[in-house]
Amino acid sequence: MGVTLLGKEAILGAKDAHQEIVHVEEWGGSVCIRAMSGAERDDFRAAIEGTDTSLVGKFEAPLLALTLVDETGRRLFTIDDVEALRAKSARVLDRLTRIALRVNGMSDEAQEEATKN
Repeated sequence: MGVTLLGKEAILGAKDAHQEIVHVEEWGGSVCIRAMSGAERDDFRAAIEGTDTSLVGKFEAPLLALTLVDETGRRLFTIDDVEALRAKSARVLDRLTRIALRVNGMSDEAQEEATKN
């Protein structure tokens, strides 16, 4: 049984951005959290560079700014909106951040699953 190797067009044309719809009761509706592209992950790392990441709020809002999208997949926020996001409920931000980390393969659970494969 042979292995089919993907070419450039197949790789670049693949729809590989996983997303998850999450109901946020406190906000009166649902949001869509999408996996970041490689460029967005670079933006996220740049946004938190030099930040004490033990201060959870310093990375939650940048992560959510890069992963909350509308129904067409467009980001709802930019890095300029981070401070406004930080003003929202910490409870909601914590919950959405845990989901965004999982969707992006950055949670402990996602890392453990990846090492199994």
